[in-house]
Amino acid sequence: MTGPGKPTVAAPTWSTQSGFGIRFEWGVQGALAVAPGAAAVVVVDVLSFTTTLSVAIDAGIEVFPYRLRDVSAAAFAASRGAVLAVGRREAGAIGVSLSPVSVRRAAEPGGPLAATSKLILPSPNGAAICRQLGEAGALVLGASMRNASAVARWVTAGVRGPVAVVAAGERWPGDSLRPAVEDMWGAGAVIDALVTAGGGPLSPEAGVARAAYRSIGRSAASAFQAALAACASGRELIEDGYGEEIAVAAQVDVSRRVPVLTGESFRVG
Repeated sequence: MTGPGKPTVAAPTWSTQSGFGIRFEWGVQGALAVAPGAAAVVVVDVLSFTTTLSVAIDAGIEVFPYRLRDVSAAAFAASRGAVLAVGRREAGAIGVSLSPVSVRRAAEPGGPLAATSKLILPSPNGAAICRQLGEAGALVLGASMRNASAVARWVTAGVRGPVAVVAAGERWPGDSLRPAVEDMWGAGAVIDALVTAGGGPLSPEAGVARAAYRSIGRSAASAFQAALAACASGRELIEDGYGEEIAVAAQVDVSRRVPVLTGESFRVG
């Protein structure tokens, strides 16, 4: 599907990576290409949607992915009795945004998420992909560095069939896809864990993502965090004053909880 009420557009056969047990693609269009032939789709958006999703799920919060932070998002939040995440600058020191730091703080006793435990989390990348895949009927999971191995174990134990791993990427000015290395590392971490659990064979695309992760992901934790800080997306966060988020995104396999999109929201699988 290309959106609610829009017709399904079949992907070219060469784009589906058919014949491989583990597949890898980028962004919305890549997700729509590989999802129809996959038993499950794992979406990775390290900075920051799926990292924030993991933090929220660990805190017992139900997360509703949403495409845009607009009037419709506010109405949707009101209809679900949920907190709507706003922009980082708008959230300030006490509000809830796409930042995992803000969600962790808001989930503490007395925080805005402590009462409702429901969060509308808009993102033009990870959340938009998850919502669109969910509307198309795919089994969708959210993965980051924090829970990559847990997601791979869940898939291996409960899913029979090919698995597609999708790196969300970022956006260039003008809204074209910007492949983001942190999402390739995160996707590669999931793929590496799937292979360790006996999954495969890998498509060439999945093999490249795995190799990218193995080139950096098995280094010391401090080195991996430094790499996240040095990549383009990390530098963007630092220049905007949100560098503290990188330490959370750099945590590897600290969570065993697996966010699974059930209906319109993510819950623990």
